[in-house]
Amino acid sequence: MSESNFFDFAAPAGGVVGQPLDRIDGRAKVTGAARYSAEYPLGGLTYGVFSTSSIAKGRIASIDTTLAMKEPGVLAVFTHLNLPKVAKMPDSPERNNSWSPGQSFLPLMSDEIFYSGQPVALVVADTFERATHAASLVRVSYQAEMPVAGIVDPRAEVYEAKAVQGGRMPGRTRRGNPQAALEQAPVRVTATYTHAMNHHNPMEPSATTAVWEGDRLTVYESTQGVTMTQSALSDMLGLPRDKVRVVTQFLGGGFGCKGSSWPHTVLTAQAARAVGRPVKLVLTRRQMFTSVGHREDQRQTITLGATKEGKLTAILHEKTSSTSMFDEWAESNGKVISMLYECPNFETSYKIARANIMTSTYTRAPGEAPGTFAIECAMDDLADQLGIDPLEIRLRNYAERDPSNGQAWSSKSLKQCYARGAELFGWSKRNPKAGATRQGRYLVGMGMASATYPVHNSQGMARVRIFSDGHAVVQSGATDMGVGTYTVMTQVAADALGLPVERVRFELGDTTLPTAPLSGGSVTAGTVSSAIFMAAQDAKRKVLELASGNKTSPLFGAKPEDITVENGRVFLTKNPAKGETYAAMLEHARLTDIEGSGAGRYGGGYTSPGVNADSKGQGTEKYSMHSFGAHFCEVHVDPELGRVRVTRWVGVHAAGRILNAKTARSQVLGGAIFGIGAALMEATHRDPSWVRYTNADLGDYHIPVSADIPDMQVEFIDEHDSHINAMGVKGIGEIAMVGVAAAVANAIFHATGRRVRELPITPEKLMGAGSV
Repeated sequence: MSESNFFDFAAPAGGVVGQPLDRIDGRAKVTGAARYSAEYPLGGLTYGVFSTSSIAKGRIASIDTTLAMKEPGVLAVFTHLNLPKVAKMPDSPERNNSWSPGQSFLPLMSDEIFYSGQPVALVVADTFERATHAASLVRVSYQAEMPVAGIVDPRAEVYEAKAVQGGRMPGRTRRGNPQAALEQAPVRVTATYTHAMNHHNPMEPSATTAVWEGDRLTVYESTQGVTMTQSALSDMLGLPRDKVRVVTQFLGGGFGCKGSSWPHTVLTAQAARAVGRPVKLVLTRRQMFTSVGHREDQRQTITLGATKEGKLTAILHEKTSSTSMFDEWAESNGKVISMLYECPNFETSYKIARANIMTSTYTRAPGEAPGTFAIECAMDDLADQLGIDPLEIRLRNYAERDPSNGQAWSSKSLKQCYARGAELFGWSKRNPKAGATRQGRYLVGMGMASATYPVHNSQGMARVRIFSDGHAVVQSGATDMGVGTYTVMTQVAADALGLPVERVRFELGDTTLPTAPLSGGSVTAGTVSSAIFMAAQDAKRKVLELASGNKTSPLFGAKPEDITVENGRVFLTKNPAKGETYAAMLEHARLTDIEGSGAGRYGGGYTSPGVNADSKGQGTEKYSMHSFGAHFCEVHVDPELGRVRVTRWVGVHAAGRILNAKTARSQVLGGAIFGIGAALMEATHRDPSWVRYTNADLGDYHIPVSADIPDMQVEFIDEHDSHINAMGVKGIGEIAMVGVAAAVANAIFHATGRRVRELPITPEKLMGAGSV
């Protein structure tokens, strides 16, 4: 059954989709019943602990495991000398491998040292404490070399990248003639923006529990994609995919660091096979800084050319960032700059510098978050130079079609987001003069920024089983990263099947279930909800076939378009008295259950029935698909101490159909808080000589706490998109962070008159701001 001709059973009025339903998994989490990947009680469980390198570049001259092996309870100490080799090494991330390796280098396979904190030994013991102590007894001698710290290091070699972000974007993109347009532009703005390295730091550290039963492997893994991890282990261990099972029923945050396959997972599986017992390995907080990637340190230089009325005529953007010694990886910041505003002439280019660090990776809103920091601050500077309101400058450059490809938007409600956000925030009361508003000793500033995030094409599967007692089980191998997937998919299934929520159980996080995409790139809601919807249509069609072919049924001869399903009862829409329950129909057919399956598409390739489609249901017009939004921020700045507090926040977003008003709001709040942290606090610091992280813990790597965040107001624009997928759902995970840092920076500029272009904006950069 294709998506362009599915049976569209009438949905009951007052369905649960969109309602602020409480989290279905909430009780399990607060009572401790929810099991995370490091919490499965397995017989004969052992514990793995890494011993890591103290240098950032060189080779292992010798390694002595004698003392560690003598410790009570130690089963094995694995090094590059005795750990079994993998069947296949991971590919480089820029090759766009189907299972998304985090980096091509796999520790413990050779004596090479590429970064500080690299695993050099893996100790397995019968208790965690014994393994930890034994790991401290591993003695390593090194042939050390001088490491390179990246773009901050004058010895770093900078060169132009051929491609960025896993090979998805070219190293240089151009339209029109931006250089000529800049030369002719009467108004120009040029600035360089610097971003510190950031680490993800989810509450749950990455963990792997590996269990072998003969030649079958089960891995309980903290991953954003069970199918991806299954493929990675299958390839690297040389196993058929059906011999590898991956389970992730609960995830304590990911933000991108659990969206790739990293070395600790396969190394744990190798160790478990070697010792013949289950092995659990949990990365320490410090190891989270050297094991699962990061957002790279980067510089962006952007030049805007414009008319005296503020109309953009040219944008020139260049980014330079650090990468590892063995991979080329960089966020594609330019793609959001290319499409956010109407501009006929545009160019972006990327340069990278190799460093003795591990490969950087996807971090929430990769490319869009840092890219909007540059363009949105530059737009405010253009507005200030011309004496135009920041909101007005954006409206004057509003893109009615996607400037990057000329395509129409599948839907775009950004103007509505601007208008509603400005109304809620009280933007009209803003004093246009920077540094002119005070409240007591504090300088007060108001700033705003646009937000957008693209739809990444994705497809997934779902299975629905309706049972003879009237309940349903719905399954898809998706991941719930803690944002409400269990809940919203239950709501989708309940409405699609016409059942009460309490009679639907949604199961996820297991490779034995129908395949679903990685939970990253904001694709889960759109893909999985559509797959469930399609599977529900398939199951209902089969149930109706039972009844419509039964002469004793009140639904004999009924067609799908004649039917409504509500509260588990199927009836004629024009004659509700004629109908019967799912249970009765299955009982008449002497079936215990009936199963439906469906594929859901998100983004390209989906066309609603009859909407811009040809006779075969294929789309006749391509659309550019994005979510949009607007952030409004108020800050108070202490001019003597340079301290910044965000005192008010309004976010308004247009993201298609909202599946749950409560979980959606919560997710947007989390993204905004994430962005405020990046704007004001988050920075990973390296010693320039040894290239070691000096704040690799949550004591010194500062992130926002509740006291740093005000009450935040979030609203959604009611948006209908018939092109995006069967449910009209767009993702909201990433867009919530896009533009946040710019909104904070713009508010600080308005408060102080001082433009800070280096993230994070810490107090020393603002001390004495009151004198400006």
